[in-house]
Amino acid sequence: MTEVYKNFIGGKWVESESKRTFENRNPANWDEIVGIFPKSTAKDVENAVDIAKKAFESWKRVPVPKRGEILGRCGDIMVERKEELAKLETREMGKVIKETRGDVQEGIDTAYYAFGEGRRLFGITTPSELPDKICYTVRKPIGVAGLITPWNFPMAIPCWKVIPALLSGNSVVIKPASATPATATKLVEILNEAGIPEGVVNIVHGTGREVGEALLAHPDIGVISFTGSSEVGSRIAEVSGKMLKRVSLELGGKNAQIVMQDADLDLALEGVLWGAFGTTGQRCTATSRLILNEKIYDKFIEMIKERAKKIKIGNGLEETVEMGPVINSGQRDVIHNYVKIGKEERAKLVLGGNFYEEGECAKGWFYEPTIFIDVKSGMRIEQEEIFGPVLSVIKFSEFDDAIKIMNDTNYGLSSSIYTRDVNLALKAAEEIEAGITYINGPTIGAECHLPFGGVKNTGNGHREGGLAVYEIFTEIKTIYFDYSGKLQKAQIDTSVEK
Repeated sequence: MTEVYKNFIGGKWVESESKRTFENRNPANWDEIVGIFPKSTAKDVENAVDIAKKAFESWKRVPVPKRGEILGRCGDIMVERKEELAKLETREMGKVIKETRGDVQEGIDTAYYAFGEGRRLFGITTPSELPDKICYTVRKPIGVAGLITPWNFPMAIPCWKVIPALLSGNSVVIKPASATPATATKLVEILNEAGIPEGVVNIVHGTGREVGEALLAHPDIGVISFTGSSEVGSRIAEVSGKMLKRVSLELGGKNAQIVMQDADLDLALEGVLWGAFGTTGQRCTATSRLILNEKIYDKFIEMIKERAKKIKIGNGLEETVEMGPVINSGQRDVIHNYVKIGKEERAKLVLGGNFYEEGECAKGWFYEPTIFIDVKSGMRIEQEEIFGPVLSVIKFSEFDDAIKIMNDTNYGLSSSIYTRDVNLALKAAEEIEAGITYINGPTIGAECHLPFGGVKNTGNGHREGGLAVYEIFTEIKTIYFDYSGKLQKAQIDTSVEK
């Protein structure tokens, strides 16, 4: 029997005011309905925000270490339910079970990191310029946080947002992606079981047009955190900016891997295969460009073609499958259209470029691993985010040319270089315009205790992960404590006083 899900508002599971619903289906087998969800409206958002605002008043007074203990219990429960959560995520998102286990593990790591951070959450203590005076800072929560999460990491990214927002003392209203709402709902169940008070965590399902826009427009939402496309991010910045909301945007990428002539080619091969075709290319950090030195260009292309041909495609619940489907038919059509564009631009298609519909895969939205060579800088397939298993290969002669190609996009999220030359590695780390650079590693693979985010059109300067995420969800308060017993005039020139 298909599970019917509800919104979670004020500690209760409730239907949408609209009574409308939508289906969540398995992209590997579109006949399978994973769940039925409420198609909510602005009224549901208003109800959730009103309750979250009231709950915030008591939650913000809970000592931070106590908040951390609750989030630590959340991590414990996720450990116990890891396999169940991973299988659900594979069913609703499609990526292979080994990857969804990793996705859940990232959520677990984030919860445990917050548990530890609950006994730190440091401010700054600094000397005053005046005698008998103490200066220090503390972090204060903002209020109600509106969290809008994507479909490609249905557990990790909600955890990246929800958990630090809660540790900081905010209450939250979550709008998960309509394509993957079930995993986020299970996270809310776990947070409730762990002991988060009623009203502090709320989830409202529905479309960006109705639920997302209502979150942006609501005057009692103090901070918006969004992960998704640059186009939607621009809209969020525009609407929220008029209301002076805090906004964190983690947006697109057009990430590249450079391979120098001295690189370990076998290692570089494994890196680009994982970076380009892991998660079926549906990562903001996916390797969508491969920048090859001319001296190893032909050899490396043959290596990657031979290995990519052997990638096993299928239902991600099968342990031996290496690549699952794309999220839905619309996204598969977007990918296929970019393949047509690549051909029109006269890039050379050497692998893939078609729907994959063998056997049971005919029931889902599968696409072949696809490789274009002889791609030139400025081609659309080299510049625009495709979000699928399509790799563009570009040739270069000198190191400086590779860096120029790397940086010549509107994005700047992740990057990679394979070389044995430590001087070139350090120079690349210095000159690549990206928020993340890997040396002898693929462009994908974030760790929860380090900052994650990018430059240029990849975001608006904030970083998720590590200590940096707490900059999003807290206000800094500076406190001056004067125990001199007299008026002391700071920022007054006293050098001429008698």
